Amino acid sequence: MKRPIGIFDSGVGGLTVYRAIRAAFPSEDLIYFGDTARVPYGPKSPNTILDYSLQNARFLLQHNIKILVVACNTASAVALPQLQNLARIPIVGVIEPGAMQAVQKTKSGRIGVIGTMGTVRSQAYGKAILNLAPDFEIYSTACPLFVSLAEEGFDRHPVAKTIAQHYLSFFDDKDIDTLVLGCTHYPLLKDVIAEVMGPDVSLVDSAQAISDHLQTLIAPTDNTKPGTDEFFVSDNEEQFSQLAAKILGSELHHLKRVKLFESWFEE
Repeated sequence: MKRPIGIFDSGVGGLTVYRAIRAAFPSEDLIYFGDTARVPYGPKSPNTILDYSLQNARFLLQHNIKILVVACNTASAVALPQLQNLARIPIVGVIEPGAMQAVQKTKSGRIGVIGTMGTVRSQAYGKAILNLAPDFEIYSTACPLFVSLAEEGFDRHPVAKTIAQHYLSFFDDKDIDTLVLGCTHYPLLKDVIAEVMGPDVSLVDSAQAISDHLQTLIAPTDNTKPGTDEFFVSDNEEQFSQLAAKILGSELHHLKRVKLFESWFEE
């Protein structure tokens, strides 16, 4: 029996991961859950992030998935070890693949990281990068409003550039040559981030990094039949659908809302 790949995120940002995985694995079945009722995760406490992440994972595990992708950087940073104890399937986050790609890209060894407050507070990217390259210098700053801009579809609004200039001025005197987009919402703001940082700074997209990593876990197939897609959210189906169409370039089919705190998880 063919088993799907499960993906969860706090909202629409994980669709950048879904998009990269779908492009790399056209014949795989994918199930996506966006916790739109409780986005953003970044400002919340580690205990709350862990609770939400475990609930999301249990919901997807009910669908007999073969791999679970934690598309949320905050959840990956805070909850991945506990999530990996839930089931005997690969459960992978976006931190390690993103860190590896940053190490491969940099020429100077001076790397910037932007993320939610939860991700930056955890220092997960810095630890992962320094495990690979102990002599590198890491500079991290939180950009919490980026998630709201992405969720509201304000990625091309003039306010996005103003906010980006404010946050990214942190790196003005850091002389970095690589910047990790440490939240899967941030690739939705990639154009404005690139404009503010300038052409001498390479951007690391954790969505593409996790897709590349999955190719080491999933055997190639000759199956030419397109895979199926199912999307679930915890709230705001219409807004999610509209933003998803913009991100993916096509209308969503098979989108359902999941009511929180029902029989979709067990304590």
